[in-house]
Amino acid sequence: MSAMLEALCQNLQEHLGDRLKSIKVALGEVTIEVAVADYLHVMQTLRDEPQLAFDELIDLCGVDYSTYGHEPGKGPRFAAVTHLLSVATNRRLRVRCFAAADDFPAVPSVTAIWNSADWFEREAFDLYGIVFPGHEDLRRILTDYGFIGHPFRKDFPISGYVEMRYDPEQQRVIYQPVTIEPREITPRIVREATYGDTDNA
Repeated sequence: MSAMLEALCQNLQEHLGDRLKSIKVALGEVTIEVAVADYLHVMQTLRDEPQLAFDELIDLCGVDYSTYGHEPGKGPRFAAVTHLLSVATNRRLRVRCFAAADDFPAVPSVTAIWNSADWFEREAFDLYGIVFPGHEDLRRILTDYGFIGHPFRKDFPISGYVEMRYDPEQQRVIYQPVTIEPREITPRIVREATYGDTDNA
């Protein structure tokens, strides 16, 4: 581990202490995990403590851990993962916070700390269904207002639940159940030699 990463880990331990659930260094990056109850306090400290000075939020995304790699997930399903940058020290940090409940995932909003989190939290809400209490305008940002579900969840069907089309008789756009039949489209280079042969069935 480099001296800079080691110093960062020591500063995090010193200023956050028991509020850190875990701290990991991998591939030259530091990742900390915090509980929902400690999330806002930790984020405020990361920004305001001079020895940390993470003054810029560069990304926030949702993650669905229902499967991880090729294995079923263990523990909570949804997390908000934030990437922070300290301009003064040129250090980066990843902060992961798991939502307490899978059926209604919620992580406090950090828009009052970094207003750049606004659209990122809206995106995580839209695509994963993670709610951010404290966000002043939490609504969909990428999908349509009538969209059903959250398309980046791993259990969301590839073809979706509804489709939209223009109905010439009603002279308006309507929603209807999906009419696309699921099918497998495998590139030829991946198919086995007898793929599609009805004689070998």
